[in-house]
Amino acid sequence: MTSPDLPLDIDLAVEAGAWLSEAELLGLVERAVGAAFAELRLAGTSELSFVFTDDAAIQALNAEWRGKDKPTNVLSFPAFPPARGGLLPPMLGDIVLAAETVAREATEEKKPVEHHVSHLVIHGLLHLLGYDHETDDEAEEMEAVERAALARLAIPDPYA
Repeated sequence: MTSPDLPLDIDLAVEAGAWLSEAELLGLVERAVGAAFAELRLAGTSELSFVFTDDAAIQALNAEWRGKDKPTNVLSFPAFPPARGGLLPPMLGDIVLAAETVAREATEEKKPVEHHVSHLVIHGLLHLLGYDHETDDEAEEMEAVERAALARLAIPDPYA
């Protein structure tokens, strides 16, 4: 699925879990990715894959790839070593989201699930682009980009 407004071919799969419709998810993904791309002024063309699944599937991935045997909201798997700036690689990688964790967090944070999905799409994309939040400085930089991209979508600051 290619959006004419994005230099990106997006592949989206709904594998498990109670999600919005595939069309609604694709719209959220395209808008969130578009906002992040606009904020970062990225150049080039690339491919990006999204998998919408459930907590059981993401827990298995989290255990295998990160050694953390618990569900999480989003995981990012870069196709190439992340390099910030410059041209996009031919393939960015895969972003996986977990239905139950995303829904629970949205409820706990009293925000629409669509806003939370948009935030996690941007968060996962930034990981594929080389951003991280292991240190306070890295977290501040990454969160600033997230806030700015979400503001483009009229979504309130998730860190406020």
